Amino acid sequence: MKILSVNAGSSSLKFQMYEMPEETVLISGVFERIGIENSFYTIKVNGEQIKKEVQLPNHEVAVEYLTNELLENHIVDDLSEIKGIGHRLVHGGDKYADSVVLNEDVMKTVEELTPLAPLHNPANLVGVRAFQKIVPNAVAVAVFDTAFHQTMDKIAYLYSTPYEWYEKYGVRKYGFHGTSHKYIVNRIHEILGRNDIKVITCHIGNGGSISAIENGKCIDTSMGFTPNAGLIMGSRSGDIDATIIPYIMEKTGSTIQEIDNALNKKSGLLGISGISSDSRDIEAGIEAGNERAVLAQKMYVRRVINYIAQYYVELGGCDAIAFTAGVGENSISVRKKIIEGLSVLGIKLDEEANNVRGKEALITSADSSIPCYVVPTDEEVMIARDAYFFCK
Repeated sequence: MKILSVNAGSSSLKFQMYEMPEETVLISGVFERIGIENSFYTIKVNGEQIKKEVQLPNHEVAVEYLTNELLENHIVDDLSEIKGIGHRLVHGGDKYADSVVLNEDVMKTVEELTPLAPLHNPANLVGVRAFQKIVPNAVAVAVFDTAFHQTMDKIAYLYSTPYEWYEKYGVRKYGFHGTSHKYIVNRIHEILGRNDIKVITCHIGNGGSISAIENGKCIDTSMGFTPNAGLIMGSRSGDIDATIIPYIMEKTGSTIQEIDNALNKKSGLLGISGISSDSRDIEAGIEAGNERAVLAQKMYVRRVINYIAQYYVELGGCDAIAFTAGVGENSISVRKKIIEGLSVLGIKLDEEANNVRGKEALITSADSSIPCYVVPTDEEVMIARDAYFFCK
């Protein structure tokens, strides 16, 4: 059965098509700069990557090009062969604790949740509607970034703000990267051969979050009401004292929108280092002796260690720690510093095993109190699995 995984952004559209249940990738690609000049797309099929520069005025045109590629490359002979399309949707609020078939009621609810994700939910729905128009017979499935975290208890997801903010305006921790955390913990269950375990999953990339998971259920996560909570990230501040906001507004005359932009796009590694939001550039800066790059990485690592330590206590111990996403999968030095910072827990790094990028590996020694793993994430296959579930 042919299933398509889709991730639509405001100016982009990523896709991957699978033969299910084998989970064989048939074709993948990304459309970029949709609605912007100099738009293009790249596809990877039969091991070959092809780039094409085309005009992409909107998502519907991008979907037309996508479906044409499926036909021209004989991935399908007819669009009716596409039985399901899984759509990544960023925010399902507290309405959805799992993936659901995308009907009009669900889409209306996602639209109503737009104030919680004003940049993401509308863009996600544009992609949904484009596919519904061109591939109308495929089952559309919503896979929410927030769904996995809806198992948290109130003690974990409520803020110590006026309770009516939660009741009237939905102010609470929602968590994000849920599809990735779910994939990683499922893989750790497979590796350890059991499900009754406590796992700390570290999705650390340009965006980052850490989750405490017990018996497959999330009990806490570092991202909050928005993705700008918890860890220091590429350009996001993560946790700060909220009173900084009115203080800087008064000192600079900045608007709330300008402050929000600074905290999301000019902070984190970028704000501290003054170099870049990319961890690879920070590492290059460290090699060059840039003191602010050194400081940025130390602060980044320290925040990760703090959350792992917090969740170790919340869980009452831990059976495994997993690192994933851009930094987690590829930065040998960041993983080393994190694990060395956790040595008080009896965690011991295997330096030779840690010399790995983008591959699954056990990176702690045999006498380590907690095994730590690198597990490359695969959100696309999780989306495909959920879509396939509704099509069987």
